[in-house]
Amino acid sequence: MVSGAPQDSELLRAANSGDAGALGLLLARHRAAMQAVAVSVLGHSHDAEDAVQEAVMIALRRVGDVRDPDAVGPWLKMVVRNVCRARLRKMSAVPMAEPATVARMDVVPDPAEILDRHAMRDWVWTALEDLTPGLRLVTLLRYFTDVASYEEIAALCDLPVGTVRSRLHQARAKLTDALLNSADGVYEDVAAATALHRELAEDFMESGRRGQLASTLADGWSSEAQVLWPTGKRTDIDYLREAFDRDVSDGVRQEVVNVVASREVVIWEAALISPPEDPTHCPPSVVWVHQLDKNLVGKVRLYHPRKR
Repeated sequence: MVSGAPQDSELLRAANSGDAGALGLLLARHRAAMQAVAVSVLGHSHDAEDAVQEAVMIALRRVGDVRDPDAVGPWLKMVVRNVCRARLRKMSAVPMAEPATVARMDVVPDPAEILDRHAMRDWVWTALEDLTPGLRLVTLLRYFTDVASYEEIAALCDLPVGTVRSRLHQARAKLTDALLNSADGVYEDVAAATALHRELAEDFMESGRRGQLASTLADGWSSEAQVLWPTGKRTDIDYLREAFDRDVSDGVRQEVVNVVASREVVIWEAALISPPEDPTHCPPSVVWVHQLDKNLVGKVRLYHPRKR
């Protein structure tokens, strides 16, 4: 380590205070060792590099779990090792046992927790906004919603599963590079934007229940907006209003449970509540994926996630 350079413990404290640059420096310092672990388990392959990138995403979420500030290096190597083991389990017909004493780090990372717990949330969202629309959408779905499996993302986005995997790989690589190259800066406050879009979602549902959806659509949606339904049917917003009115007449309610908002994509997750006398009238939930154009909804896709 260069004389005068900050210690791992100092960088860890700064990272836990929301300093993305500190976390980036910490990961850059240990990247070679992380790569060496991946190669030792998976060999020289794209899988090894992808495992390191996924470990970076996990570190972004869970660096606060490190109890010993001087043990960041061993912790990062353990994260990589467990990611690699998870990949081997998926490739092997025979499940590989994992030592009970090793903490499980191979779960799908959930950056949403960062947004709740750390000042780093604004850096995360700024980095997401720098992705292309195609990469951003699959990343938002994978890490911020319950539509997390490759198969469901592929169905919602009307893409082959292989394309989803490729896009997620590209997104992780770009986010990893952005984190490693991060520097201090002032980032947009997305908490306020998310709160605004949640309020808009709640207003949309309430206006629909009152039979006033037409005015809401006129205010926030393009008159040329297209709606793609779970069946593949394409309609205009007049049909959407009529369908919503029919659901209300049938006693169906939608309750907003999650909102994810970026500059060009807004995702609503809503519970579908069937009438008591007909509890199987509709699927349990629906996802609304809105594509924005100059702050107006230009396209929306509706999707029913599979039951879990």
